[in-house]
Amino acid sequence: MAEYEITTAGIREMTTFLEWAADEQWNPGKMDHLAFHAADPHGFLLGKLDEEPVATVSAVRYGTDFGFIGFYIARPPFRGQGYGIQAWQAAMQHLYGRNVGLDGVVDQQDNYRKSGFRTAWNHVRYAGVPEGEAPSGDITVADAGTVPFGMLASYDRRFFPARRDAFLSLWVGAPGHTALVALQDGELKGFGVVRPARSGARVGPLYAETDDIAHILLNSLSATQRGAPVALDVPDANVPAIRLMERLGLEPTFECARMYTRDAPDIDMAGLFAATTIELG
Repeated sequence: MAEYEITTAGIREMTTFLEWAADEQWNPGKMDHLAFHAADPHGFLLGKLDEEPVATVSAVRYGTDFGFIGFYIARPPFRGQGYGIQAWQAAMQHLYGRNVGLDGVVDQQDNYRKSGFRTAWNHVRYAGVPEGEAPSGDITVADAGTVPFGMLASYDRRFFPARRDAFLSLWVGAPGHTALVALQDGELKGFGVVRPARSGARVGPLYAETDDIAHILLNSLSATQRGAPVALDVPDANVPAIRLMERLGLEPTFECARMYTRDAPDIDMAGLFAATTIELG
């Protein structure tokens, strides 16, 4: 009889998560595993059948009361045989007692509801090359490394349910990642990161005090890609963000539902123009 076990993935094994996500057309970033693993070294689970990986899921713990599910994948030849659901149950046990979030693809949302998840908003992935000049003003765009990391981490906390310093420090500094801030009179007014993906590049997070500042940051991030398309996962609860993407000529290509087991966390939704990554929240 075949032996099935669920183990904790090490950082080397996390390339499997990215490869399978790419196979599902999720277009992960090329270096995502570095920061992902730092977020919770025990939060990436690999289901193995006779030592062969057949299922993945991530269950990342943030702080003391929040967690996030992602990378829930069973390889096509092994679907419908219970291997995926066993990995899911292990992930939920890893996050027991926390408010758990996920981004659910359309065909799985009913299953997530059966597990107690409720939709908070939808993420719409917009992709393309932004069109039009950014508005002028007294905003200075600079490398994120020019501001103290503590300031950056505190700003990130406005838009995310928990501090995630280990993740963030690697996210802004990973090879190929470009992290920019928007400053006005020395105050932090926006923050964004662009990273190379399997196809084009992905922007996330994109935080800004106003849609004009978001426009300035997005144009600056996109300019580093030398004409390659960028993609952003935009919460439809932020209507100005959706309208900005449309004004810039970006096209919707994908949609998923942000869901939680409890109430949606209290974050600055008005300033959240794009999620950091729908794989980890």
